[in-house]
Order: sequence, then structure tokens, then C-alpha cells
Amino acid sequence: MIKEKILGFDVCSTSSDELVKEIFQDYSNKKQSVIFSINPEIVINNYKDEVYKEKINGQKYQIPDGVGIVYASKINKGEIKNRIAGIDFMHRVIEESLKYKSKIYLYGAKENIIELAKEQLQKKYDGLNIIGVCNGYVDEETAVQNINEASPDILFVGLGSPKQENFIIENKDKLKSVKIFMPVGGSFDVISNTLRRAPDWIININLEWLYRLIKQPKRIFRQIKLIKFVWIVLLDRVKNKRRR
Repeated sequence: MIKEKILGFDVCSTSSDELVKEIFQDYSNKKQSVIFSINPEIVINNYKDEVYKEKINGQKYQIPDGVGIVYASKINKGEIKNRIAGIDFMHRVIEESLKYKSKIYLYGAKENIIELAKEQLQKKYDGLNIIGVCNGYVDEETAVQNINEASPDILFVGLGSPKQENFIIENKDKLKSVKIFMPVGGSFDVISNTLRRAPDWIININLEWLYRLIKQPKRIFRQIKLIKFVWIVLLDRVKNKRRR
């Protein structure tokens, strides 16, 4: 697995196709895989937290979810060529899981949204086996119990960051049946059609962040972090050059 560092966070520079292939090789070998999405907001909020970075870097898969991560790689002369959006990779995992007749569990969001997300996914993928859902407002112990009772192969967690990542890290050893864990942020809102995603042409030119900002002006404070992220990446590169 080829990786590079972005402000101390490991990020896979492997292609989406190769990642899916390797994840399901691990799946076939009954190995647990955790797929974390690394975006500028997660990095800028936690790059000084060595304990958190160690937890994230301790997993095998970290996908570059955010055009800012691609820019940071270019600044550092890295090999990450394309963003892999978390929701898109979730769909890639689901598509591949159909070959294995995997049992899938959805955890997170409001009760009506998670139920709608289940319905929409089952409409989209013929034969998809979603064996359970749990809203994100139950306590953690109840969620773990519900997931264990369902005994899924794949678990998607949409609790928002860093809650969803912490849930997976702290509970993956208790969830013995699960072979693939993936935090998916607000993906259930999009899948349920509660929140509309940007048109494909906007996504393809890396302006999905601008579309979301127009639709949700309150996100301006989150976008300011992207500017801060790029600035700190540039400063970090200068420091590293001086050290060399």
C-alpha cells in the first residue's frame, strides 16, 4: 500500500480500483479493514494531536477525500492525482460487496433518514442485503449491541467526525463479524435524497465545495479552514526544505 504524509496523516496514493481490490482481498482472508477518509478539515482540526494521528495512521486504508488533499500532495511533490470522495468510495464498496453477498449495516443519522437511505440503496442495487440500521442518537453501548446482534460483514458509520472515527477505533474489536468499517459522514443524508449533491460536472471540476457553500452558507467557517490548511502545508514544506 503506497502512502504519503500530509501534515503527519497517512494518505493512500493508490488508485480507487486498486484500493477496492486490496480491501476485498483482506475481506476474503477474513481480515478487518478500516477505511478512513482524510480531508483538509480533519487534518487541520487534528494535525497537532499526536494520539489521534496515531489512531488514524494505525489503520491500513486512508483515502484522499478532498481536493485540498490533492493540492497538498502536489505542493509536496507527491503522487496523489485524484480525490476519492467518501460517498463515491462507499458506493464502490457496496458494488463490490454484491459479488460476495455481504451483509451490510447502516449506523448514524436520524431515524427517518437512515430508513430512507436503506430504501434508496436497495432500489439502486438489486440483491443488496442490508440486514439492519440504527440511528445515530442511541447510546454507544446500545449501538454496539444492535450491530452485534445483526452480525454484519460491512458497517457504514455516519456520525460526523471525529465521533464516527472514534466509534470505530474504540469498538472494532468488539464487533467481531465486521470485516469492513467505513465512516461516511453525511452520506446518508445524500443517499436518502434529504440533501442534494452537486451535479456531476461540478464534481468533476473539483468545485463541489463551492456548490455546498452556496447551498449552505454557514459552511463558510469550514471553508476558511481550507485556506488555513493550504497555508500550513506550504509553511510545512518550507520548514522541511530548511531542515534538509
